[in-house]
Amino acid sequence: MSHDFDWAVIGSGFGGSVAALRLAEKGYSVCVLEQGRRWEDRDFAADAGETSKVFWAPQVGMRGIMKLTIFKHVTVISGVGVGGGSLVYANTLYVPRSDDFYRHPGWAEIADWRGELAPHYETASRMLGVVECDSDGPSERLMRSLADGIGAPEGYRQTPVGVFFGEPGHEGETVPDPYFAGEGPDRTACIRCGQCLLGCRYGAKNTLVKNYLWLAERRGVRVEAESEVIDVAPLPGPGEPGAAGYRLALRGPGPLRGRRRELTAKGVIVAGGALGTNKLLRRCRDSGSLGGISERLGRMVRTNSETITAATSERPGADYSADVAITASVFPDDHTHFTNNTYGGAGDRMGLNFGPLTTGGGRLSRVAGVAAAAVGKPGRWLRPARRLDGWSKRTVIFTTMQSTDTALRFRRRRGPLGRSGAVQTELEPGATPPENSIPLANEVAERAAEEIGGYAQSSLMESLLSTPGTAHLLGGAVIGRDPGSGVVDGRQRVFGYENLLICDGSAVPANPGVNPSLTITAMAERALSKIPAAGSMD
Repeated sequence: MSHDFDWAVIGSGFGGSVAALRLAEKGYSVCVLEQGRRWEDRDFAADAGETSKVFWAPQVGMRGIMKLTIFKHVTVISGVGVGGGSLVYANTLYVPRSDDFYRHPGWAEIADWRGELAPHYETASRMLGVVECDSDGPSERLMRSLADGIGAPEGYRQTPVGVFFGEPGHEGETVPDPYFAGEGPDRTACIRCGQCLLGCRYGAKNTLVKNYLWLAERRGVRVEAESEVIDVAPLPGPGEPGAAGYRLALRGPGPLRGRRRELTAKGVIVAGGALGTNKLLRRCRDSGSLGGISERLGRMVRTNSETITAATSERPGADYSADVAITASVFPDDHTHFTNNTYGGAGDRMGLNFGPLTTGGGRLSRVAGVAAAAVGKPGRWLRPARRLDGWSKRTVIFTTMQSTDTALRFRRRRGPLGRSGAVQTELEPGATPPENSIPLANEVAERAAEEIGGYAQSSLMESLLSTPGTAHLLGGAVIGRDPGSGVVDGRQRVFGYENLLICDGSAVPANPGVNPSLTITAMAERALSKIPAAGSMD
């Protein structure tokens, strides 16, 4: 049987980009399908006020790099576009420290994961150009002080980041490829503007389009942007489902989707991000096109036990923005980690995502707390133009993560007349639900606010709805021993199907407690290393 490609890769983030390059190196023909657009460095937003370049809502004409999805228990931030989450992430590339991750019961008996992943972490770090940040400004001094204040001075460290800094004193200088013996693109040294989260306009951020995808395309991989995959179905033939290949149905994003089209491939790598992969596979299982997927689909969804807080200075001239997005971390114990974050001087509008700091309790008590804060400080909370003036420079955002064993699950609700409704979150039976506030996160924000002469904040969805935010959604299609415990095996192959793999955060079975991009990349490197060279699929 003739196929359009040997492999189709759904998604172009950390897992999909690895798959594209490694499959091409093994001699396969590969197509990468990405629902977002392709970006040149100059196209990214210069300011958060350029909402059509920042946010993804194609139904209203916004095709930016950041998607916000609000569920009952969590608000998910994810990346969209060729390069996936690397376009919008904070460049931070940690190897997990805690055995909470490597020895989690969900996958511990399958392999020695610390040992198995170690060489792939090294490969991923080299490919993504990981270096340790060398910053020492107001934000870093604040982080050291916070580490001292919570009794963990030894827990301070500067972050490993995927950024090209160049030589000291040569910020903004463009040089030939410094990473891949001249095979990669020219690179421009970081100017330390702090606007990484809006998309790097200067070419310093080591996004996937400058390493894995760049090299993959030069090996013949075809990347099709603005191509949303809406169905995956095995082609008819002998053997297990998928042995004869797959048919994929595609459409464009937004209300003007264009005509539905199809392509075929011998194998499929699903790498649409934890949220995108769960939604696609749920649709395919419900429709029957992939009806044999494990009933564990949508289970053990992780948020990295994460919460987002902030502190804003009210002192004239305060500036905590002049560097890359995340420069420092504090590890107060083996299970907890918090970072500083900035949008540089161009993120004032992001202040609309924050409200008064709230501390636990249900939604009614939180709303009451927000109302009390607004009444107590009307000049601050009821005059947004005044509050947002210079907010981005005056603010340090804190992301607190834990490797604790918390989980949710995705369930499709029933709509009118018994029809399938939208996917929603529920508490995972028997598992610890993610906290709607982490005491340490609030303590850090309050200590920081006192030190910088300002006020502490929670994300607005957490303030009003007890819904914490996460940029690190994981799980839902996790590695397991068998279909009764997971969706994929230890090599990330979907149980019951030939040549169907999941290579993104949805396969990660436990909270790493640190930014997970490097882990997703390393796990994809390991999974792709198990696929033999071209010729063996015939």
